Amino acid sequence: MSKKEVKTNAMRILDRQKIPYEYEEYECEDFIDGIQVADQLGYDHALVYKTLVTTGKSGQHYVFVIPIEEEIDFKKAAKVVGEKSLELLHLKDLTKVTGYVRGGCTAIGMKKQYPTVIHEAAHELEYIHVSGGKLGMQLKLSPDDLRRAANARFADVIHT
Repeated sequence: MSKKEVKTNAMRILDRQKIPYEYEEYECEDFIDGIQVADQLGYDHALVYKTLVTTGKSGQHYVFVIPIEEEIDFKKAAKVVGEKSLELLHLKDLTKVTGYVRGGCTAIGMKKQYPTVIHEAAHELEYIHVSGGKLGMQLKLSPDDLRRAANARFADVIHT
């Protein structure tokens, strides 16, 4: 008897939009950061991106997808989305706002469609790895396909 394939909301959305992707599951009981995930799966760090959810001064939420080894530049990011300032969403609010848990958060298929920005360096890559919508799941897809699925845009939002 074969193991039933587990589809996350993000995967169902990609399937519905006929966007090609690959997924990989890995052992993960609790949150581990993107660098640890990349090391565990043998991925090049430059190809693995993390999803950060922020709140603007206006109270609006924004999603940023950036390389795992980089830090968001809040000034640049705020300017890109037209806010005076941004701060990271409080961890206790993550599931309520996005529908996802820490370590499983992805820009595809959140409870609401929030303005989403993918760091511009991704645009130069053939593919990237992002969380698949649950702990222990990574998706591999082209940055442009992620942009389409998440209704995102590319911009420079990291410290340089």
